[in-house]
Amino acid sequence: MNILFIGDVVGRVGRTGLTDGLPGLVHEHNVDFVIANGENAAGGKGLTSPTAQELFTAGVDCLTSGNHIWAQREAYELLDRHPRVLRPANYPPGAPGRGAAVYQAADGTKVGVLNLLGRTFMDPVDCPFRRGEQEIKNLAPQADVIIVDFHAEATSEKRAMGFFLDGQVTAVIGTHTHVQTSDEQILAGGSAYITDCGMTGPLDTVIGAKKEVIINRFVNRLPQRFEVPKHGPCLISAVVIQCNRANGVAQAITRISIASRHPEP
Repeated sequence: MNILFIGDVVGRVGRTGLTDGLPGLVHEHNVDFVIANGENAAGGKGLTSPTAQELFTAGVDCLTSGNHIWAQREAYELLDRHPRVLRPANYPPGAPGRGAAVYQAADGTKVGVLNLLGRTFMDPVDCPFRRGEQEIKNLAPQADVIIVDFHAEATSEKRAMGFFLDGQVTAVIGTHTHVQTSDEQILAGGSAYITDCGMTGPLDTVIGAKKEVIINRFVNRLPQRFEVPKHGPCLISAVVIQCNRANGVAQAITRISIASRHPEP
């Protein structure tokens, strides 16, 4: 089977680009299940019910997230009521929502999805390594394949997680930095890995924010309000994971990076 993982969707441009580009990607790569990180889908920071529904209508089966999931207050209620929206599993007990779930793909495969948050250069949360092991023990009896979204800043922490979970899951996909890395591979134990899947959002930006604002911040060292363009060309970053549903082993991982343009509003 083939699973499409779409890198962090950023703002209106990211949502529109995904909506325009997803049908072609699903057809071209014979995709059975679609996962997207949606923590920046609402105005570049957070997720709302309408933006989540827009992504589901476009064809996304499951939305993962990260540290920005709490930016929109309504996400608290959304996480509790919507089983297809995940937050990192290693937030302390009592946090709204869930960090892992099992879904059925188009071909009948049971797909386990686990969302974890890194701790290096990030907010303090529970250990993603120990919590990841616990969650995988719960998912393994129910799922044919398991996909992990590790939302983390440090390359070293992501790389360590890949080796730590190698052979226990189908894939470890890094998210958060919005810059796609070119180290996609199948690890020795049969797990697919990439340090960062990249971003699906405004192309001519600095990780999704207007380039002029970020440049001014670096040059002048003064606080700047991040602004996300509401229109313009879109970069779609993703990976396709080909795996064996019988044993959950990854057979190939293919990196996708497409710059697409849609009409101005």
